[in-house]
Amino acid sequence: MRPAPLGLTALALFVFPAVLRAQDKVEFNRDIRPILSNHCFVCHGPDNNLRKGKLRLDVEKEAFADRGGYHVLVPGKLEDSELHRRITSDNMRERMPPKKANKDLSKEQIALLTRWIEEGAKYQNHWSLIAPTRPALPNVKHEAWARNPIDRFILSRLEKEGLTPSPEADKRTLLRRLSFDLIGLPPTAEEMDEFQKDADPKAYEKAVDRLLASPQFGERLALYWLDVVRYADSAGYHSDNHRDVWMYRDWVIGAFNLGLPFDQFLSWQLAGDLLPDATRAQKVASGFNRLLQTTEEGGAQPKEYQAKYYADRVRNTSSAFLGLTLGCSECHDHKYDPFTTKEFYEFEAFFADLQEVSVGRQAQTPMPMPEQAEQLKKLDEAITEAQKPFCMSTPEMDKAQVKWEEEARAKGAKGLPKEIAAIFAVDAKKLTPKLKEKLAEYYRANVEPSLAEARQKLQALQKDKAELQKTIPTTLVSISGAPRTIRLLPRGNWLDESGPILQPGTPASLPKLRTTNGRATRSELAQWLVAPEHPLTARVFVNRLWSLYFGQGIVKTMDDFGNQGAWPTHPELLDWLAVEFMSPSPPGGQGGWNVKHIIKLIVTSNTYRQSSKASEELKQRDPYNQLLARQGRFRLDAELVRDNALSLSGLLVKKIGGPSVKPYQPAGYWRYLNFPTREWDNDKGENQYRRGLYTYWQRSFLQPSLLAFDASSREECTVERPRSNTPQQALVLLNDPTYVEAARVFAERILRGGKSVGERMDFAFRTALQRGPLPQESDLLANLYEKNLRHYETEREDVQRLLKVGLHPADQSLPAAELAAWTQVARVILNLHETITRN
Repeated sequence: MRPAPLGLTALALFVFPAVLRAQDKVEFNRDIRPILSNHCFVCHGPDNNLRKGKLRLDVEKEAFADRGGYHVLVPGKLEDSELHRRITSDNMRERMPPKKANKDLSKEQIALLTRWIEEGAKYQNHWSLIAPTRPALPNVKHEAWARNPIDRFILSRLEKEGLTPSPEADKRTLLRRLSFDLIGLPPTAEEMDEFQKDADPKAYEKAVDRLLASPQFGERLALYWLDVVRYADSAGYHSDNHRDVWMYRDWVIGAFNLGLPFDQFLSWQLAGDLLPDATRAQKVASGFNRLLQTTEEGGAQPKEYQAKYYADRVRNTSSAFLGLTLGCSECHDHKYDPFTTKEFYEFEAFFADLQEVSVGRQAQTPMPMPEQAEQLKKLDEAITEAQKPFCMSTPEMDKAQVKWEEEARAKGAKGLPKEIAAIFAVDAKKLTPKLKEKLAEYYRANVEPSLAEARQKLQALQKDKAELQKTIPTTLVSISGAPRTIRLLPRGNWLDESGPILQPGTPASLPKLRTTNGRATRSELAQWLVAPEHPLTARVFVNRLWSLYFGQGIVKTMDDFGNQGAWPTHPELLDWLAVEFMSPSPPGGQGGWNVKHIIKLIVTSNTYRQSSKASEELKQRDPYNQLLARQGRFRLDAELVRDNALSLSGLLVKKIGGPSVKPYQPAGYWRYLNFPTREWDNDKGENQYRRGLYTYWQRSFLQPSLLAFDASSREECTVERPRSNTPQQALVLLNDPTYVEAARVFAERILRGGKSVGERMDFAFRTALQRGPLPQESDLLANLYEKNLRHYETEREDVQRLLKVGLHPADQSLPAAELAAWTQVARVILNLHETITRN
């Protein structure tokens, strides 16, 4: 179970205890801003609506201003600073913060504020709004420990704290850690044996390169990104109906595998459709803008939901790329950060050109696969060629057509299409050239006997094209059109049209948006986000990569880099990584924004390679592992828990991409889904054993096995999943058909893996955990095996019930009672904490 989170101010104080004692100066951003933000900014911050006493403590000029005979702050003078008098007053009517606010300052916080005023009360711009610069690498005493610059930053801090790094983890732990982190799957016993035998000093780096080049690398990273962009197979609101967007998911996998630079990865998603001669991939990527929740409810108000859609895009884009809570400004100026309501709606205006249905089914766009596009091209060429005979006439055809027209007029044009019959209703002498040509076209295409063979050929080609078009997948992409009017909505009220009309813009506290001419576009928004001077985009993304490989970010609040967010545990390291991410990556001068380059730097560092075992001193000094004197240990994500079980059993199908699949789910789980009512049909064949990444994502009724292990509903941008430890999770691992079936098929492997109980137990552990069993483990599970074997030798019905779980048929050549008994052993192994933990 994750420990209860500390308050932000307490967190800041905890992370830097020794630094605060050792340094000469209090630093505003690190030490003072968290206190003011948590205790003072609600009443004396950015929000004009709630501001008390016309005082802003977040703005240096106002905090130092003459207030008619007194000053809130006077540098170096406690006796003249009203702030100090108020926070130390014994008069509860004067004391700040007021009692009713329930935000009393601690003695330590009052001492910090006092010391800050004494030292000059110096302000700083918020650290995250200052563009990162590459800091100098710190000097360290133990140079040999630092494999790369990351280690120097970590070691420098540890040496200041009087701590030493943990030893390097053993090779087994390292390869398991790498495999789960980079591809989301366990190493095979063969891969482990090869790695442990490899005496090459570069064996570890070779393993890193192999895993980074694996097709499963893109799947692992996509799993995280899909939470960020709230990807789902259903629309969300009201009836939560189906939609096809799996092509976007597949594009994300491919982009990570191919090493698409992150600046392009970002730009294609925000504005791929606006690029000149946009490719299929760029159009699919632009589906990012369409992944929000939409409604098909008949009674819904279009204007209301259009406002919801725009607000969602502001929240998602600012959270995904900026790590800011810009969504707080929808109804009022931000209470803690320098963002106004006007800026919220200016940001919203970037998306006003997106063409969509406010209420109703969103139109899907056909996106042929490359081979389908080639087939379409060939068919279109063949159809064009087959149409040529119908564009030519001969005297014989003209004569036959005249006769046909006379007969048709005589019959009153019966049996002819309406548009052709309407032409016959016009006096023959008054037919215009255009009408005459229409008659001729119809005659040649449908009547002329000499063209019968050509007609059959053309019809066959057209039928082939129609059949092919039915198979072409569709998805949601961004389509630009005339922008809707965007107004500032007072208090977020979509019915209130009194607010001014706004044009696209970005917050004034961030770098200026560069525009070419006229109205700013989504393309220019994307360029602004990846501009070298932008302080947030690179920092936010490398912080999230760091969290994947250590369990938490350098900035703990990964969705909030604002005043209410946490101070970075290693600010210089964060800036170094951000600048390194944006810079051309060695060797060979590769372009910047190289995701794999940063990941490789992280996982090849000695910091990453440390053991996760904590000494008693570390448990006391650094229980939350903020100083990184050890590695982290945490449970696998929901999808990976399932992938791991399928992989160990041998059932896992590693096919990449395609429509979402439906693994086992309890009957009736969807019974409350209406308009229309739906049933979940468990997939058959290989689709039952695909990776969890491909599981059908129904927002309102998330697949229960994933839900139990804290998967996100993806109704909103999610940058960090909670990690819980509940009895339901143990019940899922024991009783969900996926895990029972996986245990049964794993048991078949165990039976074939040795002849004696000892050999089979050794095979089971080496397959699941890449180590042999400990004596007590072996004895305990051997007893469990013998007990179950005695039971199943007499209770044949129980054997059959167990062996029939799941679609995969049991191996009839194996002794049924033994298979059932080993299944129970396998269930225990799949339930071990070690099995589902990334160490």
